[in-house]
Amino acid sequence: MQLENAVAIVTGGSEGIGRAIAEALAEEGCKVTITGRREGPLRKAAEEIGAEWIVGDVGDEGDAARTVRSVVEAHGRLDILVNNAGFGLFKPLVDTTLEELEAVYHTNVFGPFLMTREAARQFIAQGGGELINIASTSALKGSATRTAYGSSKFALRGMTECWRDELRRHSVRVTLVNPSEVMTEFATKAGSPRERSDNKLRPREIADAIIGVLKIDGRGFVPELSVFATNPF
Repeated sequence: MQLENAVAIVTGGSEGIGRAIAEALAEEGCKVTITGRREGPLRKAAEEIGAEWIVGDVGDEGDAARTVRSVVEAHGRLDILVNNAGFGLFKPLVDTTLEELEAVYHTNVFGPFLMTREAARQFIAQGGGELINIASTSALKGSATRTAYGSSKFALRGMTECWRDELRRHSVRVTLVNPSEVMTEFATKAGSPRERSDNKLRPREIADAIIGVLKIDGRGFVPELSVFATNPF
């Protein structure tokens, strides 16, 4: 697709992978709106990126509808939705509470569902669109302590496959992106801090991969891609 002047929403766009994606899209000439729940960091990131911003919780039905509606009203269309907002929780099964599991699913599963449902209505009406879902290599293989996070990404992968099949006939391209370990604050916030390493991925690698996917001519698309560090050891 032609990215110049394309209208994009990036959820969770104030830091980490989301911010890198928003920056890359803005550099390509996209009209970018980032979302998040904390106004201060969101406003600051938007000013630095040159993006618009909307405070909202992707897992809240009203906020999701308001976000998409506001962008469409401002720009007349929506070309790209990047479902990036998410968080991790790494705990043993026996120590994980139902409330913790529900909180992870609220953002990582219900959030993409709500945002995609609203965006899909606009994509179908205008005859096309780009949906990028940020999952994880944890969506490819289960592992200890990842009952909440890993299963939420498996769920996102499953929903993505359903949406891809359903929306292709409307010229909507649906891509799942599985980053491996990326040097952000994600792991620390999830309760599993990692040592910094120059060999591990940075957010920009994920953003560059997504830009490449979006630039493919509309007659084709990449259904799923995983990004690993070449030599993380």
